[in-house]
Amino acid sequence: MLKVMIIGSPGAGKSTFARKLRDQTGLHLYYLDMLWHKPDQTNISEYDFDMILNQITEKDNWILNGNYLRIMELRLNACDTVFFLDYPLEICLEGVRSRIGKKREDMPWIETEFDKEFKQWITDFPKNNYTYKV
Repeated sequence: MLKVMIIGSPGAGKSTFARKLRDQTGLHLYYLDMLWHKPDQTNISEYDFDMILNQITEKDNWILNGNYLRIMELRLNACDTVFFLDYPLEICLEGVRSRIGKKREDMPWIETEFDKEFKQWITDFPKNNYTYKV
């Protein structure tokens, strides 16, 4: 277990699990949200994101935390271990609620509200994200 991918719905505890795994293994942890998002809540370009991700996946060991279906195949082909955190909707929604207003190492800003669009995205997550085929 040297190249690890952690996926699952927002609020499922991916980042918490990733930190504990990092602390136990010493593997370098990369949060996809920190790579993709800027502190001003904009994003880097897909090209730049892909370049960074390619550099990371070429390393000897890592933990990649996050979903991002567009780059799923690249990560699946590069990793040797996948952890899929699959929890009921209510647990995921509570997980997101519990982090509102808290500084986190996996996001470049502090979430100040649980907006309706994000809540809907989490509700639809199984339908929209479990259909990936390798």
